[in-house]
Amino acid sequence: MSHYNEQFLKQNPLAVLNVLRDLHRDRIPLRVCWGTSQFISRILDISPQALIIDYGSQEYENRAVQRAENITLSAETQGAKIEFTVPKVNHGQFLDLPAFTLPIPSSLWFIQRREFFRISAPLHPIYYCRAKLADKSEIRFRLCDLSLGGMGGLMESAPPAILKAGVMFSQLELDMGEWGKFHFDAQLLSLSEHKVVDSKNETISTPRLSFRFLNVSPAMERTLQRIIFSLEREARERANKVR
Repeated sequence: MSHYNEQFLKQNPLAVLNVLRDLHRDRIPLRVCWGTSQFISRILDISPQALIIDYGSQEYENRAVQRAENITLSAETQGAKIEFTVPKVNHGQFLDLPAFTLPIPSSLWFIQRREFFRISAPLHPIYYCRAKLADKSEIRFRLCDLSLGGMGGLMESAPPAILKAGVMFSQLELDMGEWGKFHFDAQLLSLSEHKVVDSKNETISTPRLSFRFLNVSPAMERTLQRIIFSLEREARERANKVR
């Protein structure tokens, strides 16, 4: 988890407990990850001594996670991403039903959405995205900016009427050229107009889409972080050449 800035690390035991209690109160889904496996859970109960989370939907995953070590749990709220790691999970019960018991983490990452660094995409090469709408039609747009929490895109034509803020997308495709193609579940947060003034002093208006990524795994976040750092380095190098 060292890919986050240390300023986002909460280590005070009371602060850690308060964050976990908020997740419990709001019934926020938890992504439980180990190796290449994962499942979705939620907090059933919490005390200063232990955290109890729900079993996953697949029995083989419930067996496998008990054999794993260094399990990462993450959650996303409207305002922040929370992530922490525990050494082991153990079988237990809650209200006479199977559940997992795990230790309260000594620290956790709490990254507020506004603190996700956002990098503008280069003009060359252009990175394109594709997404399917509910009516099975497809939209294509070019990447405008990218962060761990989401991305912005610019369309080359007017958006279809079915495309509205709040629409969910399953496996939206982002083609990052040499880095490969990536697929995300995402939500369209807003549609707006991106305006620039061209060399003829005329204003050009382009439809702009703002997306929030959903359920991004820790491994994918690390990949995104490497891409963002690389794009930032390339931007600095181009700026230095201009000088």
